[in-house]
Amino acid sequence: MTTTSRLLNLLSLLQTRRDWPGSLLADRLDVSHRTVRRDIDRLRDLGYDIHATMGVDGGYRLAAGSELPPLLFDDDQALALVVALRAAGGIGAGLDEAAIRALGTIRQVMPSRLRHRLDALHVTPVGRPGDAPPSTVSLDVLVTVSDAIRDRETLRFDYPARDAAGDDDAVGGGRELRPPHRVEPHHLVTSHGRWYLVGRDPDRDDWRLHRIDRVSPRTPNGPRFVPRTVPGGDVDAFVAARFKGSDVDEWPCRGTVVLHLPARDVLPFAGDGTVTAVDDRRCTLESGSWS
Repeated sequence: MTTTSRLLNLLSLLQTRRDWPGSLLADRLDVSHRTVRRDIDRLRDLGYDIHATMGVDGGYRLAAGSELPPLLFDDDQALALVVALRAAGGIGAGLDEAAIRALGTIRQVMPSRLRHRLDALHVTPVGRPGDAPPSTVSLDVLVTVSDAIRDRETLRFDYPARDAAGDDDAVGGGRELRPPHRVEPHHLVTSHGRWYLVGRDPDRDDWRLHRIDRVSPRTPNGPRFVPRTVPGGDVDAFVAARFKGSDVDEWPCRGTVVLHLPARDVLPFAGDGTVTAVDDRRCTLESGSWS
């Protein structure tokens, strides 16, 4: 093993746990204790803050430093970073430009097998800044769906229905067997704290939203398809309208109330409503609902 390869392996090991006994590092790298000490000094020269621990079997600990040194990521960590950076524009923290630059940096050094998967990941943030962060979903599912979007292949997946109590297909203690869904996938979106797939159902000739955390892809994918335009041509407006149970981005029923509170006290809780100050102590709130 060359010195460079050994240093990278040593750094990777130090990143995986808090404390490493020196003897264990030597065994893992198949080198002497003296070589481990010399390599630790090399990493310190590169900016890594590595503390030596005392004891019968002294070891080393990678600590936080004053500057951010080069980092090593495995495949899943790199793809997780890509997903987070793709969605950064939707959190309203002014990170769009920094996220784009970070994506470019990561992509530049990625191996081709990961770059191919990275280029397929396109996430459309839908909604307003301040929405809850996206729910936990499987990274493998996100990559599978994004690959199907890029390759324009019909996605086949299981999607459990909900019973009246909100449980997934609970029939006799197990899930009811259903034919897999077939969807022409078009966009991955994040909205209201969840991941969604926007796609067209070719069997019903209708556009649907599917929650990604309930999608279980089948393999292989279905046939290729010719992409169509989302109704209205605007993904953001289409998703917002579906959440309102409408064909347009408006609630079917709207109403206005006068609140005996200053507008500044109501704004944090108004959601997609419109707050208008009447005077210093009153405001109006116009909002909508399904019925």
